[in-house]
Amino acid sequence: MTMAIASSGSYALSFRNKPSDLGFVTSQLSGLRICCPKFPNLPLTASPSFTAPLPIVAKRVCPFTGKKSNRANKVSFSNHKTKKLQFVNLQYKRIWWEAGKRFVKLRLSTKALKTIEKNGLDAVAKKAGVDLRKK
Repeated sequence: MTMAIASSGSYALSFRNKPSDLGFVTSQLSGLRICCPKFPNLPLTASPSFTAPLPIVAKRVCPFTGKKSNRANKVSFSNHKTKKLQFVNLQYKRIWWEAGKRFVKLRLSTKALKTIEKNGLDAVAKKAGVDLRKK
């Protein structure tokens, strides 16, 4: 079986059941050209650089209490059990930090929020080993 692949250029290659002989393929989705070192006379094109980085996703873990999601069973009426995750009740809060004389925006669990109200932000952060100067 002989197959010929051509791109927008004037080059065309044919191969017999060997994908390793393929010189380059022009992607129809993104217009990128994949080059193979077996054919050095083929024109090389630079692939466009991606400027948008992946978004940073925060973990669902409280930095003060260490609480994280729990794996549990969801039990139906027929007693059929399926796995599910029970997430921590995390909230974004701006809390006044006396030592730093500024507000600190934190993502913490409601249990940690009650503990901060009772003991103070500095005491809870020191016990948990959280550095508030970075945030």
